[in-house]
This record gives sequence, C-alpha cells and structure tokens, in this order.
Amino acid sequence: MEWLNLSDSVNLLTLIGAAAILAVTIFIAGGYIRKMKHSKADGQLTQDEWDGIREFTNDIPVGWGVAYFVVIVWGLAYFFFIYPLGKYSQLGEYNEEVRAFQDKLTQKMAQANEADLQKMGGNFFLLQCAQCHGETGQGMNGKAADLTVWGTEEAIISVVMNGSKGLNYLLGEMAPLKEVVTPEDAKAVAAYVMQELSSIGKTKYPELVEKGREVFDTATCSVCHGPDGKGMEGAAPDLTTYGDEAFLAEVFARGKKGNIGQMPSFREPMLSESQRKALIAYLKVIRE
Repeated sequence: MEWLNLSDSVNLLTLIGAAAILAVTIFIAGGYIRKMKHSKADGQLTQDEWDGIREFTNDIPVGWGVAYFVVIVWGLAYFFFIYPLGKYSQLGEYNEEVRAFQDKLTQKMAQANEADLQKMGGNFFLLQCAQCHGETGQGMNGKAADLTVWGTEEAIISVVMNGSKGLNYLLGEMAPLKEVVTPEDAKAVAAYVMQELSSIGKTKYPELVEKGREVFDTATCSVCHGPDGKGMEGAAPDLTTYGDEAFLAEVFARGKKGNIGQMPSFREPMLSESQRKALIAYLKVIRE
C-alpha cells in the first residue's frame, strides 16, 4: 500500500474528494430509488407525445444540480490548485525518460558510420515498418508499398498505372491513369521524371525521355505537380526530391494512406532525427 501515502496532501485530498463524491452519489441515488418505490409521478406534462408517452416539464432535480455543480468546482480545484498541471505524473515521468533516451541515442549516433546506421535502421524497420511492408520490405503482395523499388522507375510506373492513396496533400489522392495512358507511356513518364525532374538525374530508359515529357504535360501529371514537378507550392508531392532523403523525410512527416490502413506520421518524438537517418540508410540498402 505504498501508493496510498496519507501524509502526502495530494493523496489525502484526492481520497477525501473521492469519498465525498461517493457519499453524495449514494445519498442522492438512494433518495431517488426510494421515491421511485413509494411516490406517484406528478407534475405538468408537455404537449409533445411519442407513442402515447408524454414528458414532464419538471425542473432539474435540486440534488442532481447541486452534485453537478460540486463536481465541476472540485474538478477545477483539483487541476489548478490541489494537483496543478505540471506536477509529477507517470506520463510526465515516461516522457522525461523517453527524452533522456533520445538524447543519449543522438549523442551515440552522432559519429556513427554507415554500417552502424544501417544496423540501427534495420532494427527500427522490424519494430515499426515490417508489420505492413514485410520483413524484406516488399509490401506483402501489394498490401503495402514495395520499398525495395522506392526511388526507381518501377515505383513511378506503378503509381502512374495504379494511383496513390496519397500523402495528405491539398490536392488529395492520385487516381489511377491506366485508362488514360498505356504501360509504355507510364514507362516514358518514369524516364522523364527520373532524368529531368528528380535529384537522381538519370534513367534506364533515356530513349523515352522526350516522349515522357510530352505525356507528363498532356496526361494531367503537370496539373497537380506543376510543369516543373515541384508540387505547386506544396499542393502535391515535389518530384524534384524523388529518390533522395528529402522525399522519404516528407513521407515520414506526413504519413500515408495505404490499402490496409493509414501509415502514421513519424515525427519526433516517435522518430528522432538519428532514427530517421538510420532508417533511410537501411532503406537505401534494401532498394534494388
């Protein structure tokens, strides 16, 4: 019973308040129960009727009103005077421990080499990402994004043909374009985006770049992403960062809708800066 320390004024006042509320509740509830047993309903009825049932116009019971007022006063007193916000709490202690751990981890990883970052990122991936993307990151037969092809032409082709559930941008989800473009057109768009717009600056299909430029402008791609691919001032994804860390960081920050639910936003403290760097390092490894 160490938790029940009556020498602590906070515990004592809390116990007194709880006992008082319980006593008032029993008293009032008991009174109404006795009244239901021995009293006849009386009073003025309203004019409204539902299936032969009419409602009394009685005022709010005095006991109920007093109890309601007392509980409100007690709640305000408890939060602002008896146990004011900012004092000790288990949640506050947990948050402090998390911050201390994150600070220690950040210091440890400040000088980490690429191998250490990849190892740490792999552990974080198994903890937070593998449930949907699978242990190998291949998306478990299309249930989630295939992370082994992120930042490649294949990923762009898939998005063009099948659409994207979206990253919560202003312009919303991207609809599938398979009724508008052919697979060859989608490959051309991918070649154009990779070589001319993205930070990667090269493609496996250089012979399709010019055709991709034309399709990009005519197949509604530029309507949302803009003719320069920069996303119309944040209204849609910025394709000029596609394939690099900035693009992944945007996904982590925004979260993403998927076929099996909503990927949450991995902002701090859920994902620290050092963990973000480590996870990106690991995703580079599993990318084909």
